[in-house]
Amino acid sequence: MAGYSVTVDRLIDAFGRLPGVGAKTAERLAHHLLKCPAEEALALADAIRDVRDRVRHCETCFHLTEAEHPRCGICRDPRRDASVVCVVEQPRDLLALEKAGTFQGVYHVLLGRLAPLQGMGPDQLTLPALEARVRSGTIQELIMATNPNLEGDGTALLVATRLADTGVPITRLARGIASGSVLEFANKEMLADAINGRQRF
Repeated sequence: MAGYSVTVDRLIDAFGRLPGVGAKTAERLAHHLLKCPAEEALALADAIRDVRDRVRHCETCFHLTEAEHPRCGICRDPRRDASVVCVVEQPRDLLALEKAGTFQGVYHVLLGRLAPLQGMGPDQLTLPALEARVRSGTIQELIMATNPNLEGDGTALLVATRLADTGVPITRLARGIASGSVLEFANKEMLADAINGRQRF
């Protein structure tokens, strides 16, 4: 069966390996690059190269940082409370919490979650670095902000179990009914979380 040229097929295949990009989307992206001005396509190539060359993980929390800084901007910020650490799965989760603008502590990015079926076990996470931070004696609270699903809950339980002997309080993000929502539109998992996590009025 005839295809495109070898170079175009290789580009489509490369796009198709990106998460969430199917065969049709990969083909559309390749055709867009063929039609757009050369400087736009080359700017994309330069941006990809720069990300690979310059961006790495913070040596403290594993968030993303530019190559010239071993620590990210949040870890370097003297206004942040370094004694309160919020544990998230990915840098994008950290950014979502930062957009809320209420948390003034620091973070620890696990770079994944326990997902045995996808080959993600404790050894693939940044757990040793988290344990070292907590056992250093400078942490007063650990907030588990892993996703509220089976894998996220399992990851939070693993962290809590491994650090139970430290005496550091470990809390979990509240779950349940969002402010401004209506009960009749909440699913049963949200309602169960809201009932189980109820607070004194």
